[in-house]
Formats: sequence, C-alpha cells, structure tokens
Amino acid sequence: MATPTLKNFINGRFVAPAGTELLHIVDPTTGRLVALAPVSTAADVDDAMTAAKSAFRTWGRTTPSERQRALLRLADAIDAESDAIVEAQHRNTGQPRATIAADEVAAGADQLRFFAGAARLLEGKSAGEYLPGMTSWVRREPIGVVGQVTPWNFPFLMAIWKIGPALAAGNTLVLKPSDTTPESTLELARISQGILPDGVMNIVLGNGGTGAAIVEHPVPGLVSITGSVRAGMAVAAGAAKTLKRAHLELGGKAPALVFAGVDVAKTAAAIADFSFYNAGQDCTAITRVLVHESIHDEFVEAFVAEARGRTTGSADDADNYFGPLNNVNHFGDVVRKVAALPDHAVIATGGHQVGTEGFYFEPTVVTQVRQTDAIVQEETFGPVITVQPFSSEEDAVTLANDVNYALASSVWTRDHATAMRVSRDLDFGAVWINTHILLTAEMPHGGFKQSGYGKDLSMYGVEDYTRIKHVMSALE
Repeated sequence: MATPTLKNFINGRFVAPAGTELLHIVDPTTGRLVALAPVSTAADVDDAMTAAKSAFRTWGRTTPSERQRALLRLADAIDAESDAIVEAQHRNTGQPRATIAADEVAAGADQLRFFAGAARLLEGKSAGEYLPGMTSWVRREPIGVVGQVTPWNFPFLMAIWKIGPALAAGNTLVLKPSDTTPESTLELARISQGILPDGVMNIVLGNGGTGAAIVEHPVPGLVSITGSVRAGMAVAAGAAKTLKRAHLELGGKAPALVFAGVDVAKTAAAIADFSFYNAGQDCTAITRVLVHESIHDEFVEAFVAEARGRTTGSADDADNYFGPLNNVNHFGDVVRKVAALPDHAVIATGGHQVGTEGFYFEPTVVTQVRQTDAIVQEETFGPVITVQPFSSEEDAVTLANDVNYALASSVWTRDHATAMRVSRDLDFGAVWINTHILLTAEMPHGGFKQSGYGKDLSMYGVEDYTRIKHVMSALE
C-alpha cells in the first residue's frame, strides 16, 4: 500500500501545498513510516491567513447563539466520529486507544460544549455616566485572526483547547499541529466541513519554519502555542516583531509534596498514576516527589513497587499502562538525560528501553538526587521521576519552588491547615490537594515563570481571545 501524503485544510477544502518538501510521520510503536506531510511554505501560510481574514468578516459578526449552535454541532460530530479520530491519532502517538477515546475525544467534545455555552456569557462593565452628560460602556470583541501551534503529546485535545475559545469569541484561525502528530487534527478539519463556514478554521502542516511563518505573519492579532519553553520563547520573540499578543502554555516540572501522616501505600499508588500517565509526556505530570524525611524510605519502597507495576508496551495489551515516547528524537533525549545522571543519583527502578522495536521506556524512579541536578531542574517529559526528602514545611515549599517552571503542583496531606498554607505558598498556576492532573473545562489552566502566560479552559481562556473597547457617547 502506498504511503499517503497529507494535505493542508484551507478555506474549507483539503489542498496540496506550494512546497515540495515532505516530513515523515512515523508510528512510534514500530518506528515505521505511516504518512508523509508537507512542509508548508510562507505562501501556504499566506493562503490560509487570507482565507481566515476573509471569513472573519462574516464569522466575527455572527451572534453568540449562532456560534454556540455551530460548536455544539461540531461536538456532536466529534462524538460520532470518535473511532476515526482515535485511529488517526493512534497511528501518530501509539497511545492506548481507550485513553485517546476517553481522555481526548470524549473530553474534547465535552470541553467544546463548554466553549459553546461560553460564547453567550462574555461580560463587561455595565454602562454608566462616569462623566456628566456622557454614557460609557465596554465592548468585548474578537481579536480577528489568531495563529495557533499545538504539541504532539495530546494532539486532538490541544487542538480543542485552541479552537474552542477562539471560535467561541468570534475569531477565525490558522492552526499548525505538531510535525509528528497531524492526523487527528486533520480529522477534526474533515469533521468540521459543513458545520463551520469555509475559512473559519484552517490547518497548515509543517515544521518549525512553518510555525515561525504563522507567528510573524502580519494578519494575526494573537498567536498561541502549547509547547516547550524554547518554542515559547521563539514565539514570544517572533510576535514582538509586530507587537501581536502571545498566549503561551509551556513546560512544567511539577512537584508533589507528601507530608507525614498520609496513607503511604495509597499515596504512592496515586502519585504513580499521575507520574507515568501518557509516559510522563504531560507538562502537568508529577516529575518530582518531595517526601517528609520521616516517611521517605517507606514511600520510596512503595513507589518503586508501584512503578514496576505500570508496564509499557503495545496499546493492544490492556495490561500496559502507557505507550511509547512520541518520536525518535524525544526518545533519544530521554535516554541521554538518564545516562547523564550524576554518580550520586540512584536509579531505584527502570532506566532502560523496553524491547527493540518502537520508542518504549521503562517507568523510572531516581533517588538521592540534589536540588541542583539537571534531572531535578530541567524538564524530562518522560517516565522519569525523582524523589527527594524534606525536613519541614518551609523546606518543602522552597525545594518545590526552586525551578524555572511554575505550571502545576500538588499537596498530599491529611491536615487541612497544611494544605491551605502550602497551596498558598506554592508558586504554580495549579495546585491540587490529594490528587493531581485532573482538569475541568470550567477552571483555568496555565502557569507562571517559564511555564508561560495566558489561560486555557474556563471563561478566562475565552477572554484571552478577546479585546476590550471603550465607547463613550454624548447624551445630547
């Protein structure tokens, strides 16, 4: 069977790109080629921007109820096409099919329904006479065209996080999916035909150069990326050239702070779930476990046993907890980081590739690390978790905050006052108490420091895709 060549989606149709360079899309479970994708050129990006700009003239003036109906229809169509989306994404990520179906497709449809409702709830200050003889009011308006870049770890769900608030607010968009996982986003484009007007959502495939062309194009008023810190810095710098707004959801190095008094076995099992989910390829995943010294050794023993019980391998085997790392470059990066561990660090379990085919890596627990070690300070984005002891609440918070990332964290304790104090003092955009990683459409998600700025989900996320205008009128 011939390897399919993917196409861009511009102005409601799948179209061949202007460029001839092709990317290899590889199944990470086998390392085998499954598709070819174009590297879209500046001309392709310009075509997509032209379509989005033209469509905005109509879509930007639709009523909130019209946008709501379109998004609700799209959500229903996503549910109906779940199997096709799952298969497309599985080819590119190797994730277990049940995980994709539940945590991305069903969750994505649900979140899109939230954004559909949010389209009708945008608010501003009430009108009033703040100067004699003058009435002022606030208009909350769509920005216009927005440019968006999504990552490879949750390709479908992250596309929903981008298009949902943008379309609900009345914007049109040009989106580039990751160069290794474009197929489920193209399924979303296919499903949108006949539901979204032509040109409202445009998908261009490509590499970093294509993303840069989107960011630096003069048409978008905002560019949004979910990705690495390095990519976010590049987007911020590119956006600054034309003073467009940037919306950045970047990396994480999430700590879990475990205090004395918890049920050690239960806590170790839960933290293992939230650490190794999706092979640790989640910017909110637990990567550092900080444990009170009085229960440190007991916790490590329990946590290592839990890690060994979370096997990786074929998505067709229901006993496997997570699938492969996404691509050969990322796999090599994780292998190098583990190989570069300092002599004082101890690999309590794991540390090796699983099998000889595909990009599978063992659940790995590293102890006796120091705060300055690269494995503690730098994002690994794989199934590699460090465990460190702490002596006091102040010590725990200091260690947790002493990284450049500030996206997610969690507190594990039976003491309410401890939970309240520590959740206040943790310098992270999200703090969970006795749980981790769970998200809901109604609550915001986004970080501080080098984890970026701007919020996904919630009304805050929708507001990020709007602009504020003051209008004043004389009464006579």
